[in-house]
Amino acid sequence: MARTRHVIAVDVGGTETKAALVAGTSLDVRALRQRRRATTRDADAVVEDVAQLVDELRAGHDTDVEAVGLVVPGVVDEDCGIGVYSANLGWQDYPFLKEVEARTGLRTAFGHDVRAGGLAELRIGNARGLQNAVIMPIGTGIAAALVLDGRIYRGDGSVGEVGHVDVGHGDPCGCGQTGCVEARASSAAIARRYAERTGRPVRGAADVAKQVRAGDPDAVVVWQEAVDALARGILLVAALLGPEAVVLGGGLALAGPLLTDPLRDRLDGLITFQRRPELRLAALGDEAGCLGAALLAIDMLEER
Repeated sequence: MARTRHVIAVDVGGTETKAALVAGTSLDVRALRQRRRATTRDADAVVEDVAQLVDELRAGHDTDVEAVGLVVPGVVDEDCGIGVYSANLGWQDYPFLKEVEARTGLRTAFGHDVRAGGLAELRIGNARGLQNAVIMPIGTGIAAALVLDGRIYRGDGSVGEVGHVDVGHGDPCGCGQTGCVEARASSAAIARRYAERTGRPVRGAADVAKQVRAGDPDAVVVWQEAVDALARGILLVAALLGPEAVVLGGGLALAGPLLTDPLRDRLDGLITFQRRPELRLAALGDEAGCLGAALLAIDMLEER
């Protein structure tokens, strides 16, 4: 029987940082305590936030915490522990692994937020049993975890940036390109574009979804354009990888059929010869990245 490990997992998102004290094995994890706070844009401040979260979650816990699992967005060099580039948070070549280990005194497993969430969905979520799939959380940004032959493919750390594929709409993206999937289909873009169109600010894409359900014509246009951009990004993935399924996660996936029904219809209108991937909703919600970070830490402990 596998030994239960206790680790602290931290998922640094584009908007919010989630942390949890997690108990489990490489095949089953559960959060015992959780914390959330707004993400800061300065990498040094992120490390300080991580250290404070670790201290808070360790306090009063009877069992020794063995390690930290930390995942961040953008381009990540997992082997060297470096955050290479984040379009949304602005850091470049930052040594997260070294800094977090020095600040916390704990061994740290470091990875990419989306690939970590994909690992969690593959082991304990709605991608179980799939051999070839794309797990695509949609939040502040959009990226994808690629499942190839039953394993998460990480390449050199720069794979899966589906959000920065040019799908032809011509709008500028924060990465410096135009036409990116993310510039129309991310949760942040949907909220921003609705506010620009109407002059009415909203808290997020969930508010726009409510307006779509209420029949607001401006919300419907923004939503349809987001669905189109997302469908075109999935079409490219289908042509290149031929996945069995695309598993949609992140905040936007909470819209459920409001997202998946028109997305299926748009894919049906675009696909010709490509393998038509099944669309699934992720099982772990916005906890996937944090649980995946815990799995990375447990895997690291088991390897020694």
